[in-house]
Amino acid sequence: MAKSALSFVCQNCGAAYNRWAGKCEACGEWNTLAEEDTSGATTMPVSIRSRRKGRLFALETLTGKSHDAPRLPSGMTELDRVIGGGFVRGSVLLVGGDPGIGKSTLLTQATSLLARSGHRAVYISGEEAVAQVRLRAERLGLADAPVQLAAETSVEDIVSTLSEGAVPRLIVIDSIQTMWTDTVESAPGTVTQVRASAQALIRFAKKSGAAIILVGHVTKDGQIAGPRVVEHMVDAVLSFEGEGSQQFRILRAVKNRFGPTDEIGVFEMTGLGLREVPNPSELFLSERDLGSPGTAVFAGIEGTRPVLVELQALVAPTSLGTPRRAVVGWDPSRLAMVLAVLEAHCGVKLSGHDVYLNVAGGLRIQEPAADLAAAAALVSSLANAALPVDAVYFGEISLSGAVRPVAQTSARLKEAAKLGFGRAVLPESARGEPGGDAGLSLNTVASLTSLVADIAARGNAKGNRDGANLEKNATPARFRRENG
Repeated sequence: MAKSALSFVCQNCGAAYNRWAGKCEACGEWNTLAEEDTSGATTMPVSIRSRRKGRLFALETLTGKSHDAPRLPSGMTELDRVIGGGFVRGSVLLVGGDPGIGKSTLLTQATSLLARSGHRAVYISGEEAVAQVRLRAERLGLADAPVQLAAETSVEDIVSTLSEGAVPRLIVIDSIQTMWTDTVESAPGTVTQVRASAQALIRFAKKSGAAIILVGHVTKDGQIAGPRVVEHMVDAVLSFEGEGSQQFRILRAVKNRFGPTDEIGVFEMTGLGLREVPNPSELFLSERDLGSPGTAVFAGIEGTRPVLVELQALVAPTSLGTPRRAVVGWDPSRLAMVLAVLEAHCGVKLSGHDVYLNVAGGLRIQEPAADLAAAAALVSSLANAALPVDAVYFGEISLSGAVRPVAQTSARLKEAAKLGFGRAVLPESARGEPGGDAGLSLNTVASLTSLVADIAARGNAKGNRDGANLEKNATPARFRRENG
């Protein structure tokens, strides 16, 4: 009989230690080490394991025909867009999101649509009873869908049940933290149990060809809870995001072996469940406040889809020794860089002002093309000068103050023209883009200084005192030093 191997495993990152400690040295979290039996499947004697010889397998060359993996459309266009066109046979997806964000609602709708199209779909709930799942389906108007339900947490029982009869096309496990397997002796939800349960389900998916969706809990910082090795084991990791006060949700792919990772799916939470939003720009701009200083419309790209979103900025005098810099929906380091360029090359003094920047609607922007729109919103708020309501902005700002070109300019301009915008402020190198054919007036800028001077002139024309001061400060610092 082999001895049980006891060790202390971090419940946040999965690192193992020989003795208990208050702090995990791998992830830095406190009070996350728990004693677990990590012997697991290694209880077989070494003399027996060493007798097994490896099997021979065939080697192939690089040349040959490659067949695309067959996909099964889910019936939800936004979900198929994120996962790459549909579920791949034998694939395993991990879906994470904040509690109450709508993960169970999304997966209930997906399984119901597949079941209505004639495919076998199974929903295994480890957190809710069957009656609770039925109540949700009834509220969503999906009670007549032939989805097979079960409330079970034993992985061995789940695999044995699903192996009988026709192979399911889609299996939902809600959630992986509630599953447990007999191969390890840890409590459900521990790192060892989550890893072993996920491995057993992945092995079943690869063997049977069924697509499995694992629902994962998230930590306080938004990361999927459990060992990071689970994310490396699955084929795709999806993040379901959104604010509780907002009605829309965004599905984003963090990892995807069978599709892109830069696509997003946009849904609107209604009383009847999640509604797909084919044109997110109209949703993000639906409650736009026209004519207010400090707002600029950014024409961005999310994957292959152009998205127009409003950037809101507020620049206010501060009495603090260190001004506040708060940003929601954008990279704080990009905001710090834009503020530094504005002060160093454009003469805009922001060291005595608090700066707040928000992406309206809760969308998270990752591309640097939003630099120009953010700078325009900041200067507009400081000068109290409203930007043109029919203008969109996009362009990357370099540390020298130059406006650099960005990719997919034509798609951005076409989306702006489709939504009724009349002009676009973009980099100088995009002068030859076919935006004029769509009815857009292109205003190209080579440096950030010219844009700041134009906004300052608007504030000065309105007789605003801050605008006059900004126009004087909009001269490059080097020119002011040379002329005393």
